[in-house]
Amino acid sequence: MASRSDTTAPPLSRYRRKRDFTVTPEPSATSATATTAATSRRNARDLGFVIQKHWASRLHYDFRLEFNGVLLSWAVPKGPCYDPKEKRMAVHVEDHPVDYADFEGTIPKRQYGAGTVIVWDRGTWEPAGDADAGMKAGKLVFRLHGEKLAGLWELVRISKPDDKQDQWMLFKKRDEWARPLAQYDVIKALPDSVVANPLGLVEDREPKSARPARGADKDPDLSAAVRAPQPAKLEPQLATLATSLPTSGDWITETKLDGYRLLARIDKGRVRLFTRAGHDWTAKFPGLVTPLGELPLSTGWLDGEITVMKDGLPSFSALQNAIDGRAGQDIVYFLFDLMYLDGQDLRKVPLWSRRARLAQLLDDAGEPLRFSPDFEAPPAHVFEAAAGLGLEGLILKRREAPYESGRTQTWLKAKTRLRQELIICGFTARGGKAGEVGSLLLGYYVGDKLHDAGSVGTGWDSRTAQDIWRRLVPFERDAAPYDVAVAKQRRWSRRAAGSERWVEPALVAEVEFAEWTADGVIRQASFKGLRLDKPAGSVVREGGKTQPPEPVHDVKITHPERIVDASAGITKADLVRYYASVAEWMLPHLKDRPVAMVRAPAGIASELFFQKHVERTSMPGLTVHDRDLWPRHPSLLSVDTIDALLSAAQMNVVEFHTWNSTVRKLDKPDRVIFDLDPGEGLKWNYVQEAAVLVRTLLAELDLQAWLKTSGGKGLHVVVPLNSRLDYGTVKSFSQAFVRHLAKTIPERFSAISGPSNRVGKIYVDYLRNGMGQTTAAAFSARARPGMGMSMPVSWEQLTELKSSAQWNVQTAREYLSFQTKDPWADYWSTTQTLAKAMKRLR
Repeated sequence: MASRSDTTAPPLSRYRRKRDFTVTPEPSATSATATTAATSRRNARDLGFVIQKHWASRLHYDFRLEFNGVLLSWAVPKGPCYDPKEKRMAVHVEDHPVDYADFEGTIPKRQYGAGTVIVWDRGTWEPAGDADAGMKAGKLVFRLHGEKLAGLWELVRISKPDDKQDQWMLFKKRDEWARPLAQYDVIKALPDSVVANPLGLVEDREPKSARPARGADKDPDLSAAVRAPQPAKLEPQLATLATSLPTSGDWITETKLDGYRLLARIDKGRVRLFTRAGHDWTAKFPGLVTPLGELPLSTGWLDGEITVMKDGLPSFSALQNAIDGRAGQDIVYFLFDLMYLDGQDLRKVPLWSRRARLAQLLDDAGEPLRFSPDFEAPPAHVFEAAAGLGLEGLILKRREAPYESGRTQTWLKAKTRLRQELIICGFTARGGKAGEVGSLLLGYYVGDKLHDAGSVGTGWDSRTAQDIWRRLVPFERDAAPYDVAVAKQRRWSRRAAGSERWVEPALVAEVEFAEWTADGVIRQASFKGLRLDKPAGSVVREGGKTQPPEPVHDVKITHPERIVDASAGITKADLVRYYASVAEWMLPHLKDRPVAMVRAPAGIASELFFQKHVERTSMPGLTVHDRDLWPRHPSLLSVDTIDALLSAAQMNVVEFHTWNSTVRKLDKPDRVIFDLDPGEGLKWNYVQEAAVLVRTLLAELDLQAWLKTSGGKGLHVVVPLNSRLDYGTVKSFSQAFVRHLAKTIPERFSAISGPSNRVGKIYVDYLRNGMGQTTAAAFSARARPGMGMSMPVSWEQLTELKSSAQWNVQTAREYLSFQTKDPWADYWSTTQTLAKAMKRLR
């Protein structure tokens, strides 16, 4: 940290002196006024701020304010807090270059500040008064506009002139944003990087009173427009498929129209229409040219989508007929963006303002031009309504976003159904007769490889079937064009072998379907139309349909102050909030698996009891399975949703233990678990060595294994299986494996339980692989002093582990906020058989 005596040094000299830029990835600060990606995105008059979460020798937060060409910097050990009563120590350190605001990464060992850095918050700030005078006086008041922090804050110097450290205090000023720490801890509530998980400005999320009124959209602000000649060509902005709806940020929500994207260029009355690929389709739509030419502008670029309305809803098949000339007068052009207008490039103007100006232009325009409306209701409500109406989905756009050509994250598409473009790779005749297609054989690209996507055989009438036939015949070829064929799909289809007629992969079809199979082909497909506007080379597999967001889980915790673990001061509120924070990681390990729960109504120092069935106190949200699932046993339970997880935690559940099988194949385990349980007093390095030896033997048996801490004393080595063998067979294998291990290395391993049999040894518990046996789930807390938890780790991390309880309820979520890779990412897609392994152990 900087000493007070260094304050007269040249700008950034202390920063450079502390670092070896041939080793550290941090910005080298060759120029104090370097322009960063972050600052270039802001208005030039804005000052930026960043808070970086830094896990060095200990976790702390680096608070930085852009001023006079540098980042004024303070190290805040406990981080910021919205509670004005909480005064947080902030040590003024050396100025950093403005480029540092974008830095995320790992500073190598033996370098200054060695450790991992993430951007915890970012945004802009405004000094309340003269910032220069405030810094000199040691009293700086300012307003933050961040993704996590907002409102008025203050930094006050508390050190004396001759102190070695320049110590300040950071605290929240009392305003509408102030909140008691007991009610809201922003550090725990929002622990992750805003680069990896952008939130949008907190002022756009809450409180509602701080959000700009929608009425302001009627008066566009075009101050960011740039005088420029009209572009001859313009590539459209494209939306990214959203796996879930955004729950924060300010978004403009529009209907996803079932049509063709079309850009209009107007130059002194001359209108040209372009597809998203840049093809001139002006001649196809004479009915649009005249009304576009009559708009009150001289030059412009407009963006929109054409469709045909049928029964009040967009219809893709009706649009196909219209394009073919059968009903061209029915085409409607929905316009949603304005990129250029009368000598001004508007692409840097915020979206809401571009749309407001576009709406003014379309005020007096009649059919077939329409303004694409947006909906002020929350996206989740609009999504539900769209699904109910049978619409394709929604387009969500950040309200303040510029117009950027290409696919971006500021435009999202949310699909209510599985639907996408696929390449036509072949066809068969209807009824074996030439002239009409009976099915289309489809594909998509994975990199430069053409992948089989299955087939579609419904969704067209006789006239369309004849039209597709005529279009495909000129492209015929002798062999299938696939680089990756899926034989299973060929068997599923009911066409006779050899009836396929293959074509060059040149034409694109729009297809709706029920699901993707594990082999990457579509099921229960229906043809919607040809996509003559999209090149085949751009067709890749998209994800699934968008999932509606989970509700906000603000659980009402009864007796939140109740102590669960007196040794660490962990309360019931701490435990429930911990499970809420790790639910995203934990639920895949819990979902559809019978569960046994350890409950601690009076804390972990008092009586504990297991609950496996529903006859004890019920917990809302848990899935109760039919008694027939496991005859002669009470109904089993599973924790399948975040509501169920938090309901259990609210009912004093500390630990979650799961079966090795799912309810779908209850008697066929899909994993083997080896629980490495050390004898009393055995050193940790022996447990680490034992895990390596177990993994080595498994590798010799051609079995891959994954590792996690138990949260207690040992480690869990987990081997995924293909769930074809019963419990008896899998348990017999695990027993044979452990006996072989103990026989081969008797000085390290024991195959017999009991304290006397494992003195100085590791007992590898194979009994957990029997029917009805359970093991602590990944991310489960443990009912032991300190409340360690079970953490999935990579094998490369094994040597760095200090104990099995390295992470606990209070520290696990902070650790996870720094992780960019899931060490178990490949676990879920790995299936293995024990056949060869069992033969080798005999």
